[in-house]
Amino acid sequence: MSALLHAGYDVSMEEPEQPTADRYVETARERRIATAVLLLILVVVVGGGVWLANAMFEQRALDECLARGRTNCGAPLEVPAR
Repeated sequence: MSALLHAGYDVSMEEPEQPTADRYVETARERRIATAVLLLILVVVVGGGVWLANAMFEQRALDECLARGRTNCGAPLEVPAR
């Protein structure tokens, strides 16, 4: 009767489902492999982000140099020795 009062209530949810023999069970080895793969992906994404940020900073410096009217912006600055 109480199940009819609650719309969308599923009576089968009253008891937790027991694992059966045919269900897939993840092993510790598989979890370690998944963790290693995710860590590798994270390192690649962070490394790519750092590389991209550095490339953007270098491009901005080049753009600012060209905006000042200099012509040898790609060459390193030579400071005369004293």
